[in-house]
Amino acid sequence: MAKVKITETVLRDSHQSLIATRMTTEEMLPILETMDQIGYHSLEAWGGATFDACMRFLNEDPWERLRKIKDKVRNTKLQMLFRGQNILGYRHYSDDVVEYFVQKSIANGIDILRIFDALNDTRNLQTAIRATKKEGGHVQAALSYTTGPVYTLEYYSKYAKELEGMGADSICIKDMAGLLKPYDAYDLVKALKESVRIPIQLHTHYTSGLASMTLMKAVEAGVDVIDTAISPMALGTSQPPTEAMVAALQGTPYDTGISLETLDTVTKYFTPLREKYLADGLLNPKALKVDVNALMYQVPGGMLSNLMSQLAQAGKSDKLTEVLEEVPRVRADVGYPPLVTPSSQIVGTQAVFNVIMGERYKTVTKEFKGIVRGDYGKTAVPIDPAFVKKIIGDEKPTTCRPADKLKPELEQLRAEIAPYLEQDEDVLSYALFPDVSKKFFEFRKAKKYGLDADNADPKLGVHSV
Repeated sequence: MAKVKITETVLRDSHQSLIATRMTTEEMLPILETMDQIGYHSLEAWGGATFDACMRFLNEDPWERLRKIKDKVRNTKLQMLFRGQNILGYRHYSDDVVEYFVQKSIANGIDILRIFDALNDTRNLQTAIRATKKEGGHVQAALSYTTGPVYTLEYYSKYAKELEGMGADSICIKDMAGLLKPYDAYDLVKALKESVRIPIQLHTHYTSGLASMTLMKAVEAGVDVIDTAISPMALGTSQPPTEAMVAALQGTPYDTGISLETLDTVTKYFTPLREKYLADGLLNPKALKVDVNALMYQVPGGMLSNLMSQLAQAGKSDKLTEVLEEVPRVRADVGYPPLVTPSSQIVGTQAVFNVIMGERYKTVTKEFKGIVRGDYGKTAVPIDPAFVKKIIGDEKPTTCRPADKLKPELEQLRAEIAPYLEQDEDVLSYALFPDVSKKFFEFRKAKKYGLDADNADPKLGVHSV
């Protein structure tokens, strides 16, 4: 038995889950030096949806955010979430873009990269893992947790062993939908501990109401690190509260060594921010309730809000239950992928179409064709050839590593965005989110010269006056 370490998620997944990633850098900065003294294992501060949201909604440079956080956090490791070959976007990127993104992430302050693939296809992790090792970063390879016909303890143990063999420094059980039940967590951690020699970390969400119990059973099974969120930004679709877990483990062999008194300073800082988010409507009380549907339909919180939004736009909000029932059927048709970005959006959107059209697969999205064709990788359960034929016709399935079909694209991207470049990292922002980043670059240039961002010249990035 050893003391359990804590990764604090309030700077990334906690506000991504509760307020659609709208916490600003300025809201984070005043408390960072205090958080740096707490004794956390790491602060999850970047990656996931923060990159997109910084530019799209907050008019912030995500790279500048990372540098500002690093400047205040000198003792605690900074951690990010990285979607393997998808990086932080929604498609596969060429190897040279993945390698450059990893290089710049570590150069700007990231210590630990939590790297996962939506399909648990190791081929989609190779480049990111290799690049992280080359840059001296810590590779935390994640297994996307889900349930289904093939997802046994043997499956996860074999997968973890493979990740260890690829160079992982630690393994994360990534339970994005809050599906992992307490006793299953105990068995899973035990099985992984017997399979690999590297540390095991557990990330879960409170969506189904099980998360604190799940963390406790994982701790008893020997998990090394757990993800928690400071209480004002915990529960609901976020993580279990940091203070509660620290208190529960005090005086036990698993004692975190973290002081509740010091944590209270962090709690008091985020409490008024929570009230502000509630008042301005960013924090929807619905995101805070326990939703047992997550266990039945395997729908993560973010995916649920997407489904509700799509149905509302179509004037079909009354069809939500039908869509939730359709999601597991669509998921089964495409080989039981874990429902995490981007597979969650692909499966969810197709389920919406199936219900709205009144006929299954009458309309098929481009992304759904892609997952059936194999463009996103290999599913754990092979897709029925008859279904493949129905969806993609005579098109040739992708059987190789999907990124092998991509030519290097970094130089071309640099040429396209040359007039906007102010720092090396801008090409990566453009690679991931071309339209969003260009709009942000125009805003940045206009602000710099005191001009009107809405009338910026797209060639120069500024309005010529």
